[in-house]
Amino acid sequence: MTPAELSPTPSEAAPQAHAPRTIAADAPFFIVINAGSGRKQNDETRAALERMLGEAGRKFEIRLVDNPAELADTAAQAVRDAKAQNGVVVGAGGDGTLCAVAGAVLGSGCPFAVLPRGTFNYFSRDHGVPSDPAESIALLLSARAHPVQVGFVNDRMFLVNASLGLYPKLLEDRELYKQQFGRSRLIALWSAAVTLLRRHRHLRLHIEHDGTMQEIRTSTLFVGNNRLQLEQIGMAEAPLLERGLLAAIAPRAVGRLAQIGITLRGATGRMSDADNVVSFAFKHITVTHPSKRRRLVKIATDGEVTWMNMPLDFRIAPEPLYLLKPEADVANANRS
Repeated sequence: MTPAELSPTPSEAAPQAHAPRTIAADAPFFIVINAGSGRKQNDETRAALERMLGEAGRKFEIRLVDNPAELADTAAQAVRDAKAQNGVVVGAGGDGTLCAVAGAVLGSGCPFAVLPRGTFNYFSRDHGVPSDPAESIALLLSARAHPVQVGFVNDRMFLVNASLGLYPKLLEDRELYKQQFGRSRLIALWSAAVTLLRRHRHLRLHIEHDGTMQEIRTSTLFVGNNRLQLEQIGMAEAPLLERGLLAAIAPRAVGRLAQIGITLRGATGRMSDADNVVSFAFKHITVTHPSKRRRLVKIATDGEVTWMNMPLDFRIAPEPLYLLKPEADVANANRS
């Protein structure tokens, strides 16, 4: 299977036309904060919000979530309150937290904003939202809500990526290392190297796309919805996300040393040069096991791991998420 075999048709590549929305000058903010980032950071965020939004005379409410199991319910209540008061729902945390809050916002008609507080912050960085707390809070007061695309795997939404196979295992191991040694990019990269050195099994997958079916053997299927992340690993499909498509990456079944070689190419921005990598852009694919039986598989979406039954439908959401973000020229300057 090659990019040419699974290239997007003209109808797939046409972007949806949605205009930005201006936020009312008195719109209140309903802010959902993941307490897992630490008390000190929470206190600093609260203090900055009280100072900056208070000086601007803007109403806001903070919903601090101590138990991750309560995040979805807290986000849903924030959306209900925002709808009743024509407000904005704000997620504060890493990509997983932002995805959970955005999942409640999508389809509600409410605008969405983010205060980045994670390790990698791919979603916010890709859309030009500053990582500096003061700058991201200031953006709440000035930005318009721009449409951004989100993806789904079955009924689960993702902002950045979704995957099965080796990649969810990498994420699980990374969390264990973070619990022992702290949260940093260096710890994340070290845990990935250790995981790649272990034995791992390959998947046999059938991928249906645009009326064709192809079988691949791979260690992992990675579906990206983040141009910055795809550019960092050197994928040629990265620009196609702006045409309303997702990008899939699947390294062919190879040994551990070859797998590490592919990973090193990705780390140096040369993944597309690897001979043993299948990649293509799409709007919708269905992934099944050759046996056609309902199989339970581990899926990762924006860093959160869960179980799903095959078949797996990866697709673009029919409507966008309206995100408070800088205008295009400023957003491009902030992407790094």
